[in-house]
Amino acid sequence: MRHVRIIARLDIKGPNLIKGVHLEGLRVVGDPHEHALRYYAEGADELLFMDIVASLYQRNNLSDIIKRTADRIYVPITVAGGIRSLDNVSEMMHSGADKVAINTAAIARPHLITEVARRYGSQCMVLGIEAKRVAPGRWEAYTDNGRERTGQDVIEWARRAVELGAGEILVTSVDQEGTRKGFDLPLVQQVCDAVNVPVTASGGFGRAEDLAAIGATGVSGIAIADALHWKRMTLAEIKKHATEAGLDVRPLAQAPA
Repeated sequence: MRHVRIIARLDIKGPNLIKGVHLEGLRVVGDPHEHALRYYAEGADELLFMDIVASLYQRNNLSDIIKRTADRIYVPITVAGGIRSLDNVSEMMHSGADKVAINTAAIARPHLITEVARRYGSQCMVLGIEAKRVAPGRWEAYTDNGRERTGQDVIEWARRAVELGAGEILVTSVDQEGTRKGFDLPLVQQVCDAVNVPVTASGGFGRAEDLAAIGATGVSGIAIADALHWKRMTLAEIKKHATEAGLDVRPLAQAPA
């Protein structure tokens, strides 16, 4: 049985934690620091911080948030958004991040993947993919928070990125994101089948039944935002449902009180 990490995803715009649908129509949820501490205390296996306007404005604004959070959190932290160089990666790592997820800059300059993997190790280099369905069984990679087309086939890009040194894939279904209608299972399945590194699925979690379905694809991580932010389901409930669905998740007994 594959171990599956339950990851709390926090999309950030400026100082605020936000949430939208299809990465659009954003609503303010609250203070990202307070939510991060709550998710950690409730037993999240990892935290994913995504600066959703960083690529648009060519900067990442998360270093202060990460510094405040990392001092009180002892699970892996991944930072994404606006990371364009080794200097940006260094800043995030010194702020307390364990991994960086790169999308837009990796599309523009694929060798950046190799540079990050060589400097910090492939386990630090996560390829972020924002996928939109373009035909049955085919998805295109988008950048800039799902705004810009790239012409890149998602499956081919995932394979190439792993060859270049990516040690993990974070695939977000823009079509399903925020809809509560379930994950894009064919997308996730094809990515998992195409690469030999951990794959985290994001976008669409809505019901307990979705956990068994996504677990069957072979993912190693499930990123959840909407259900946690709006308190539709707690991490304890999610882990309970995951266990009942036959997934191997870190028990809450090991989580901080």
